[in-house]
Amino acid sequence: MTGATQKIPTMCPMNCHPTLCGMVAEVEDGKLVKITGNKDHPDSQGFLCVRGQAAAEIIGNPKRVLKPMVRDRRNDASWREVDWDQALDFITSRLRIAGRERTAIWGGHGILANNYGLASSGQLLARFANLYGCQSWVPAMICWGMGGFGLGLTGALEVNTKEDISANSNLIIMWGANFHSQPNTTRHVRAAQKRGAKLVTIDVRRTEVAAQSDDVFLLKPGSDAALALAMMHVIIAEDLADADFIAQHTIGFTELRDHVADLTPEWAATETGIPADRITALAHDYANSQPAAIIMGGSSIHKGANAWQSARAISCLPALVGGYGVAGSGLGERHGARAHGAGFQSITADDQRKPGTYVPSQMSEITESLDDGRVKALLLFGSNFISSFADATRVAGALDKLDLVVCHDLFMNETARRHADVVLPATAWLEDVGCKATHTHVYLAEKVLEAEGEARPVQDVVRDLANRLDVDDVYPWSSQEEMLDTVLDHPGTGYATIADLRKNGGMAPMNVSHVAYPTHAFATPSGKIEFYSERARSVGLPPLPSHSDIVTDGDAYPLALGTGRTLTQFHAFYDHGQALPLLAKRDPGGILWLSPSDAMARGLGDGDAIRIFNHRGGFDAKAHVTDQIPSGVVWMRDGVAGLNNVTSGDKVLPDNALDFFYFTVGSAKFAANVEVTKG
Repeated sequence: MTGATQKIPTMCPMNCHPTLCGMVAEVEDGKLVKITGNKDHPDSQGFLCVRGQAAAEIIGNPKRVLKPMVRDRRNDASWREVDWDQALDFITSRLRIAGRERTAIWGGHGILANNYGLASSGQLLARFANLYGCQSWVPAMICWGMGGFGLGLTGALEVNTKEDISANSNLIIMWGANFHSQPNTTRHVRAAQKRGAKLVTIDVRRTEVAAQSDDVFLLKPGSDAALALAMMHVIIAEDLADADFIAQHTIGFTELRDHVADLTPEWAATETGIPADRITALAHDYANSQPAAIIMGGSSIHKGANAWQSARAISCLPALVGGYGVAGSGLGERHGARAHGAGFQSITADDQRKPGTYVPSQMSEITESLDDGRVKALLLFGSNFISSFADATRVAGALDKLDLVVCHDLFMNETARRHADVVLPATAWLEDVGCKATHTHVYLAEKVLEAEGEARPVQDVVRDLANRLDVDDVYPWSSQEEMLDTVLDHPGTGYATIADLRKNGGMAPMNVSHVAYPTHAFATPSGKIEFYSERARSVGLPPLPSHSDIVTDGDAYPLALGTGRTLTQFHAFYDHGQALPLLAKRDPGGILWLSPSDAMARGLGDGDAIRIFNHRGGFDAKAHVTDQIPSGVVWMRDGVAGLNNVTSGDKVLPDNALDFFYFTVGSAKFAANVEVTKG
């Protein structure tokens, strides 16, 4: 006889922020029966994309890691199952030999499956690193960190919410953003369109948003800043700027005006590939359609040539037209951002970090430290490391030199297979209590299942390592709920607790303004929007928004590579999605978009096996020949195995710029020009 079916509201484990969707888990006799979208969830309202639907396949998956495994040699035949004590003793013995300053800890997106927004697991790893005194780096470098840096220099980190844009925007520009990366925004953009709002897409290819847009602008990868600067030229030259806002709430306008005087639409046409008359028309539309919102991409737009400068230049546009602090204007929701008033309590114990010689959060420097022996042991939590870092061939060579690599994860991945000495089984999102946050709400991610096999959550592993290494106060809470309550103890959440969320159906609204910077107090040294940034100048960076000439590899590698998100994948989650049958069926591997003319020149047809390569390395994929991308540009979703074999690991920011913001990181360029041949 079976027991009654329980229907428990929870959250999707994918971290598609700002989209985080609600689920209902149906459980019977301790087993997961079904997952459906939660119709009572304010953000997703019952929507659940294919990624969320596939999450049910995590539970009971035969590919899942269920016991600790250790090997003495890095080949598949050497793995042996051990108990947790043996695994932890093995790890701590190697860590003692390496020493704390030659030990590093890294948390990937996988550890945030039930706590994105709060980042409680990431905070706990940072706390361990501070109290132990080991290396620890900010993982925003693989995602949104470069964009955040550019926005922060301007003073424009906050966003208007999707609800505000839905109700108030006359024009919405999706700039390097698409509905696949934030599907919950779709409903609000559509509502604005029904009111009569115009929708514009700016991207390197025709995305699914382009098909629903009133106007589409395709530009060369890395040329976004050039387009924004030319728009500024038009707005200033034709006296379309908001003089009162500029006088009261900005600094550096005179310098900006002089700076863009020669950056005409004709100049930008050469840089972007967009005709000059269309650039002028876009500037007119933007200036004359206020309130107008720009929804900027969260990750891929900030990778490649000009990296942070795209966000820096784009974020100056709303200030020119008086758009900050105005309903329906400014910048819309993006990955890693916050609404005005949002926030959480920190548990990282930064003020207790042990003195030591530390490698900065600089991707190129991290790779060097793995290669040159400054780091000998690497603890990875929820991360496919070599799929995340640029110039992955070099990273893989550096990992081969380490004395210890540990992976705590749900499934094996390429980093674990090739480089790990220890693999530890991690709990799935339904097997531990958590809490996630969008820009407007906090949501309970309830524990509804017992852990499969011998899987353990991050906090248990960290606590056990701390105990063995005699590190005090790493986990001073009596339970995970108490730790989450500590993080939630902030005015932005209304001082919510897990108990409060349970009483309220698993959710609570945050105390936020739907309009960013409602008081026009900006988080810059001047307290104003900074067209001219003295901070940037002080570390040798351009003080004004700028566009650098895009350096290519000439005839040898003539195709500019762009990347982005698809509906079937999120980074390299779940062994590139191949561990989940539904995602593996929808997306069996790397697909490269290329134009018919570029395909014809190489004798390629749609569906052909191809080799993508440059001087750094290469990888295999399939060709998708389409007129939805301009010639000279190719595109592939991020997270594909081998993709980062061809991307640049060169430094973008100087080390002395890394303390400007709480998240500041030194990402790599991630730029790539490639050639394509038949595989």
